[in-house]
Amino acid sequence: MDHHHHHHHLPPPPPRSPMENSASSKPPTPASTPSSRLAAAPSSRVSSAAPHPSPSSSAPTPASRTVYSDRFIPSRAGSNLALFDLAPSPSHHDAAAAAASPGAPPPSGSTPASSPYCALLRAALFGPTTPDRVASSASACSSSSSAGASPVGSPATGNIFRFKAEVPRNAKRALFSDGDDEGVLFPGVFTTRGTGPRKIPRSPYKVLDAPALQDDFYLNLVDWSSHNILAVGLGNCVYLWNACSSKVTKLCDLGVDDNVCSVGWAQRGTHLAVGTNQGKVQVWDATRCKRIRTMESHRMRVGALAWNSSLLSSGSRDKSILHHDIRAQDDYISRLAGHKSEVCGLKWSYDNRQLASGGNDNRLYVWNQHSAHPVLKYTEHTAAVKAIAWSPHLHGLLASGGGTADRCIRFWNTTTNMHLNCVDTGSQVCNLVWSKNVNELVSTHGYSQNQIIVWRYPTMSKLATLTGHTYRVLYLAISPDGQTIVTGAGDETLRFWNVFPSPKSQSSDSLSSIGATSFVRSYIR
Repeated sequence: MDHHHHHHHLPPPPPRSPMENSASSKPPTPASTPSSRLAAAPSSRVSSAAPHPSPSSSAPTPASRTVYSDRFIPSRAGSNLALFDLAPSPSHHDAAAAAASPGAPPPSGSTPASSPYCALLRAALFGPTTPDRVASSASACSSSSSAGASPVGSPATGNIFRFKAEVPRNAKRALFSDGDDEGVLFPGVFTTRGTGPRKIPRSPYKVLDAPALQDDFYLNLVDWSSHNILAVGLGNCVYLWNACSSKVTKLCDLGVDDNVCSVGWAQRGTHLAVGTNQGKVQVWDATRCKRIRTMESHRMRVGALAWNSSLLSSGSRDKSILHHDIRAQDDYISRLAGHKSEVCGLKWSYDNRQLASGGNDNRLYVWNQHSAHPVLKYTEHTAAVKAIAWSPHLHGLLASGGGTADRCIRFWNTTTNMHLNCVDTGSQVCNLVWSKNVNELVSTHGYSQNQIIVWRYPTMSKLATLTGHTYRVLYLAISPDGQTIVTGAGDETLRFWNVFPSPKSQSSDSLSSIGATSFVRSYIR
């Protein structure tokens, strides 16, 4: 279990206005610099090493005096063409001789991968072979060539490469396709997304000061609204930072006897819920900076909040989850009991039909809209489950991350009740969020590497590892356009990273035109 770690009481920092651009906004020097210097050092000695004598040049060269020149003119006499496997061995005797010569690889026939690879390479470079040339190209790749065929690269043709008129323009690109096309390794046509993996900047483009941002695993103190407003809980106050104008507004002050434990924006982005240390849940109208109502049914702190249109769910240290309807008179309309310890993660699915909750009891539960008991119970995690994220791309796909003793991100299909995958990240998982624009997700981590990882789904290959926070990266939110994430930590900084591409750069089918237009409208407004 991830027990609450009290951090040492340091002397108070000099007074700073919250969320001003930090002096430390210049990108931090990467920790890897010394090791990269060390790695580069041996290369300086490479020039002093004598070149290996080539196997074919047995006699010493007659000219022993050094000729200085600005050009290097290679000598074919000293080349070992057997290394390139260009022509098949005409006889077994030659093959044996080639294998015996030092530095030469075994004949191509003994390498099972060489023949298909050769064929693919040839197809990629020269396009489809016409029937009358099939024999010659096949013989060039197999050591058992028929005597009549004239293989490419053999002395009979004189040329290593023969160029053909019928090469389609996209054939030469097929070899380098990124393989994203549903497992097709060599699709003929290249995808529009560009040649290589996306470049993700390794340092934040903005760093904001967040004085007194708590280093507490169970709190959720940062959220980004659909109107591009960042809400941050600092001590007993909530501040709003406008991402368009960089203007900071103090929304509320809970007074000296209470602290902010969670903040959560409603989908439309005008109402902000605030969970407090005393167990209160307040709802604020951010446009007018007015408190609409206060619900006081929890007995202990409220560290997790999740909206479902006008329904607000709150998770508390008192182990319960309450559903509040902000249109109804009652404090809450239902109580969900099931967790044996503090509820620290809470997320509604995109269709608002399922609520996932994670607890300090290492449990991940899934509830229906009207169920008083969990409909699915997952007990595989071995530490507190704070990180929870529903996929915006696949209905019922849920990701969850475990704390220090667990370190794993697990994937679940809640429709079929299946455990799909488990990835050990090597560090405590504090947060997860999916990209809306591409099938990727971000995780943030605590002990011991305090890193941020961008993953491609479903391969779970790492696209980037971002470092810079000096404390556990406990807070994470994603911008309304889905391109930027903000991370917060006990080092009292908020860091903004560009990690995902824009929706426009994706193929048109990944974002429906209706979704795209409504997104643009809500972003500009």
